[in-house]
Amino acid sequence: MALITYLTTIRFGFGEADALGDEIAALGIRRPMVVTDRGIVAAGLAERVTSPLGTAPVVFDATPPNPTERATLQALARYREAGCDGLVALGGGSPIDLAKAVALLATHAGPLAQYAAIDGGVARITAAVAPVIAIPTTAGTGSEVGRAALITLEDGRKVGLISPHLIPARAICDPLLTLRLPPALTAATGMDALSHCVETYLSPRFNPPADAIALDGAARIVGHLNQAVMAGDDRDARAEVMMGALQGGLCFQKGLGAVHGLSHALGSLASPSLHHGTLNAVLIPAAMRYNGPAIASKLPRLRLALGLPEDADIAAFFDALNAELNLPRGLRAMGVPASVLDDMAEKAARDHSTATNPRPVDADGYRAIFQAAWE
Repeated sequence: MALITYLTTIRFGFGEADALGDEIAALGIRRPMVVTDRGIVAAGLAERVTSPLGTAPVVFDATPPNPTERATLQALARYREAGCDGLVALGGGSPIDLAKAVALLATHAGPLAQYAAIDGGVARITAAVAPVIAIPTTAGTGSEVGRAALITLEDGRKVGLISPHLIPARAICDPLLTLRLPPALTAATGMDALSHCVETYLSPRFNPPADAIALDGAARIVGHLNQAVMAGDDRDARAEVMMGALQGGLCFQKGLGAVHGLSHALGSLASPSLHHGTLNAVLIPAAMRYNGPAIASKLPRLRLALGLPEDADIAAFFDALNAELNLPRGLRAMGVPASVLDDMAEKAARDHSTATNPRPVDADGYRAIFQAAWE
């Protein structure tokens, strides 16, 4: 039997952020807290989204680039002090994931570590999670419709909190909020979304609807990401990439793979602080080459979705796409020291994404992928 579930209520379109008040009312939230970051506030997007509400909301804007348990507890204290009963997550994947963690601890006893998927935490998360409205300002993570939150714990582990109860109650996807996203961030988040679609499609789990969504999402992203990077005010390109990112989030319920297993581990480094989407972009060619023996039967449909010839080398295609988007050539160019290889390989082998890589991968396999992506 295959159990297939999709997923939540989504508003998608230009100007849909103006409907935030309607969604707050529909969910019965009386006092929301906005979880965002200082960059979003400085860019004026927080005011743009919340001004139609008529009253100044409670705001937590100290989300770090890779959300942490410490920031979760700080936001939770603010949530409780202000008497809030729901959350609006505004930003990229970091504020959305942080809001999910706050929504969990607002209604579930700590510590946060007991809810990590790799420690059996999935069954401990109940429907009592506080309601979250997610409004992405990037087209990348798909966290607005995802069941996971990635949080770095105080012990240094970056873990996935995973449950259908963590899927935001509402997602508002407004491409207008991405028009001023800088080219480099547009490229990195777009490649993050593309990696979701590709890894989902290659996951060995049986879920044909997810495969179809993944392939369509990949086609939209590949067909429009360059234009979104080069002409950020192109509304149609922005909308297509945002839809592809949304589709990546809808489909990765099927499971991801080694790209994310290793990027999650690398994202736990205190220094350098590494952007998740950029990591995925850099890692995907090496992971494709590692997985080659296990994915041959799936490559024809993937090549078709990516608009490639029948005999195209897909790993080489991703190398070329990264270069075209001016993304780093490898982990070394991102500042990752070779000395972390063993620790990262061991952490990646324990990551929840590892189980759905199409080719079995252990710490030695991750060492090989790391080394190939570092050069």
